[in-house]
Amino acid sequence: MNKNDLRVLKTKQNIHVALTNLLKNKPLTLIKVTELCKEASINRGTFYFHYQEVGDVFKELFEEIMSDLQKSYNEPYRHKAFFTAENLDPKTVRIFHHIKKYEDFYKIILSKEVSTEYYYMLFDAIRSLCIEDKNIVHSGNPTEYLYSYSANAIIGLIIEWYRHDFQESADEMNVQLVNILHYKM
Repeated sequence: MNKNDLRVLKTKQNIHVALTNLLKNKPLTLIKVTELCKEASINRGTFYFHYQEVGDVFKELFEEIMSDLQKSYNEPYRHKAFFTAENLDPKTVRIFHHIKKYEDFYKIILSKEVSTEYYYMLFDAIRSLCIEDKNIVHSGNPTEYLYSYSANAIIGLIIEWYRHDFQESADEMNVQLVNILHYKM
């Protein structure tokens, strides 16, 4: 069966939603295939046709969301090949729109009740984006520390937004990010 078949895509999307719903109440390691199938309204045969274990679903979901995050992170580059913090337009920033789109997922991985493993997975993904970002210029600083600092700064804004229950709009958060980038110490 073609992985781009609409039925396959809908089934996988349904499984992703079911996993997200289950993760709201229990850690990934305690979710069984049977309960995931029940939540997704599929049979075990369908599950095993696509996956070997529940962790495979999470991995696929995480990779899908991180792929969208990468597109969102790179959005300003579609408007300018090179820019500085001073000329970054908040309207081109899409990171917070991405977070809002996947709000349920981020509420799970940013929760204090879940393993820090999720935080590090997110950190590694954002750090990779920072490494690819040609606008992060290091003037003599060890780059691995600069990339980690940049990734944690982005995550810090996301966490603070989460702590405010995502009350501010994504556009307001884009302005916050640009204002912070303009801030001179």
